[in-house]
Amino acid sequence: MSFGQFFSILRARWVAALSILLGIVILTVLISLVWPRKYTAYASVVVDVKPDPVSAIMYAGLGGPSFMATQVDVMQSDRVALRVVRDLKLADNPQVRQQWRDDTGGEGSIELWLADSFQRSMDVKPSKESNVLTVSYKAPDPKFAAGLANAFVQAYIETTLELRVDPAKQYTSFFDTRTKEAKDALDRAQTKLSAYQKEKGIIATDERLDVENARLNDLSSQLVMVQSLAADSESRQAQARGSSGADMQEVLNNGVVGSLKADLSRAQANLEQLNARYGANHPQVIEAKANIAELRARLDAETRRVTGSVGLNNAVNRQRESQIRNDLEAQRAKVLRMKAVRDEGLSLVHDVEAAQKNLETIQARLTQTSLESQTTQSNVYVLTQAIAPNEPSSPKLVLNALVAVFFGTMLAVGGVLLWEFLDRRLRAVDDVAPLLGLPVIGVLPKVNARKLMGRNHPTLMQQRMVGRLSAPGKGA
Repeated sequence: MSFGQFFSILRARWVAALSILLGIVILTVLISLVWPRKYTAYASVVVDVKPDPVSAIMYAGLGGPSFMATQVDVMQSDRVALRVVRDLKLADNPQVRQQWRDDTGGEGSIELWLADSFQRSMDVKPSKESNVLTVSYKAPDPKFAAGLANAFVQAYIETTLELRVDPAKQYTSFFDTRTKEAKDALDRAQTKLSAYQKEKGIIATDERLDVENARLNDLSSQLVMVQSLAADSESRQAQARGSSGADMQEVLNNGVVGSLKADLSRAQANLEQLNARYGANHPQVIEAKANIAELRARLDAETRRVTGSVGLNNAVNRQRESQIRNDLEAQRAKVLRMKAVRDEGLSLVHDVEAAQKNLETIQARLTQTSLESQTTQSNVYVLTQAIAPNEPSSPKLVLNALVAVFFGTMLAVGGVLLWEFLDRRLRAVDDVAPLLGLPVIGVLPKVNARKLMGRNHPTLMQQRMVGRLSAPGKGA
């Protein structure tokens, strides 16, 4: 269908189209006038994003899209609606109870019935890129709408406070029990440590271990020194047992040996003089030789005595070495035992410290949750309170009329086209070929009454003749 055909149909059936349009508009206006008026009241709240003054941390997920969507769900929840019903005490109203009986036959809960009724008339919309929630309530009475909107806001604030306080109360009870258990664990650890210290006679900060370590180091030094002396005395004893015992420093430094050596030298010199003077068989020479032999015997005896003291000194050094070694081993075993005792005591001390730290941590959480359970301040605040509206929100006469005009126009055009489809007429030149199956060979101008009465009368005859001449062509 071309635009020409479409407009020719509208020109031909404009009365029907206009009738449909006016009928729809008038009907819509009449319905809007008689439809019960409803008023919508608006209230808004804002969710605070400042840190919590009790826990000094940001609420989990605060300010995120999911958080605001959660707040919308909380506002629209049955818990908030039931709180509104209980706060307003509507379930005790005789008229409301009678209405509930008429509607449900007295079955079910009146509070749930009221909550469901309120939820259908309440709407919550979050603002874009902000933490503001707008609550709207629609009702026939403007004051009732404002009251219900404010009641939903107040119930929502109290519910959010309960959602914070109730878990905190549960945590407080939990941490209180855990605190008692931690105190008992700390007492057991301290009792065990005290019993252990009393049994071993030490404490974790005892300085005896340092003293015993110092003694152990001193014995180690003494052992090294005695071992050096023993090795030296061993070599001297070996020298004394050999042929060079007379050349030992102890022998050379001995006064008696030195005196005997001097006497022996003088006796030998005297013997040489007597031997040169009297001969070998002279009694004085023989006496001098006997004196020298005696001096030699005395010198050998003294030398053996001095070298024998070296062996005794070596035996003493060896004995001292053995004694110090035994003392060192005993001291080492004692230090090891004290270290084992100290390590075990330190383990018990660590148990006490861990129990103390655990108790302090639980007490800190107990204090925090106890404060949170006692808070009366929510993080949601009223931004604007609802007031009774002066103008109804529905029905909107102008908007409904405009919508009726739009849809009436569409319906009028559709009705005219349907009518034309059921009762097809020739409206334009373009309708001839598809409807009659004849080609269009020319178009004559439209004849009006003035032309029929005037000189153009032959034209009508000519038009009829053209129509007749075209008939045989149709048969062909």
